Amino acid sequence: MSTQPDLMTRRRFLRTGVVGGALAATLPSFLDQTLLKLEAAETSRSVQRPHGKDAPILILLQLAGGNDGLNTLIPLGNDDYRRARPRLGAVEGKALKLEGDLGFHENLDGLKALYDDGLLSIVQGVGYPNPNRSHFRSTEIWHTGSPASEKGSDGWVGRFFDNQCQGMAPETGISLTNAPPQAFQGPSSLGITFRNPNQFTFDDEIDMMAGASVGPATGRVREQKDAPLHFLERTHLDAHVSSDHLHDTLKKTKAPPGFPKTRLGRDLELVSRLIAGGMSTRIYYLSQGGFDTHANQMGSHARLMRELGDAQKAFWTEMKRQRNTERVRMLVFSEFGRRVAENGSQGTDHGAAAPVFILGGKGKAGLHGEMPSLAPNDLHRGDVKHSTDFRQVYATLLEQHLKAPSSAILGKRWDRLRM
Repeated sequence: MSTQPDLMTRRRFLRTGVVGGALAATLPSFLDQTLLKLEAAETSRSVQRPHGKDAPILILLQLAGGNDGLNTLIPLGNDDYRRARPRLGAVEGKALKLEGDLGFHENLDGLKALYDDGLLSIVQGVGYPNPNRSHFRSTEIWHTGSPASEKGSDGWVGRFFDNQCQGMAPETGISLTNAPPQAFQGPSSLGITFRNPNQFTFDDEIDMMAGASVGPATGRVREQKDAPLHFLERTHLDAHVSSDHLHDTLKKTKAPPGFPKTRLGRDLELVSRLIAGGMSTRIYYLSQGGFDTHANQMGSHARLMRELGDAQKAFWTEMKRQRNTERVRMLVFSEFGRRVAENGSQGTDHGAAAPVFILGGKGKAGLHGEMPSLAPNDLHRGDVKHSTDFRQVYATLLEQHLKAPSSAILGKRWDRLRM
């Protein structure tokens, strides 16, 4: 990258500059050797690390809280839907008609435009066997890719990093969240996490040498003033390098017009700038919260649909301008859907299967899978039954877009979707 000489100078500064000179008399020999090895490793990395400007990019967007799939992708003219939702049922005259008897929520005109433009695939009825209605547990299942009967630890993205991204920089994965997602967890410890770029800054080299440390996959620094100077973890220096890559990339890009001033809009604007600037990131993880709509759902869900559709429209308009619509794909998912029937608080409770959206890439746009039956006798404890396992979606993205062996990452072979 164009910033590499500056990064090398920064790393050499730690070893031979002001800090190194001040500590030379007291620096343990093994620490000096560690710094030498880290410098050599970075020199090698500067030659061997993929730049990333041509590599495929996957963006994961979780609709956190459990998005109501039935009021997102609406079954038009369905009597079972009307009977189950006498107050919350969408007004059919306002729905944005797609194919057959399906329509988008009226506020998803941004997604409707992308659908019409051939940039959106909708996979219906996505879930897993023995669904769990706990936010924490269901999110864990989606993030690890493990069966509901097993407790997984490493995330499916972490296994992708370990399988395909050895030796690459920590910013191979970027999560714009308050804490590292479990999906990133794995042996490689790749991935950095920050809520905004200004939080991911390491300017005080002396404090770092004196005992500040950075946890894996996070940009937050925690101080350890009483810690002896026994060692320098590689993550410290990697954090410096990743911080420099991030800020140098943003310095050479401008904020594109048209993004809404919502959290999701700002997050996708940032991602678009990092892509434009040549950041070597392969996986981005984002989250849009607020989907746990147990009460008074109508207004809050309408607002969330507006935020989602408008942010997506702005992002893919920018991807078109960058000519990156085929290089980038985005998976929009939620840990579960909502119950078919509305509750007594004008909301819906935790459910099971729901549609997922896949945007961009070279896939076959349109509808995929089957719309689950809403007939009472076809439901499972009041929930729609899944017709597509979410790991089929992962396998399709891994093999078709990221060109990675899905069985090695997901632990078994899953049938790919025909898209």
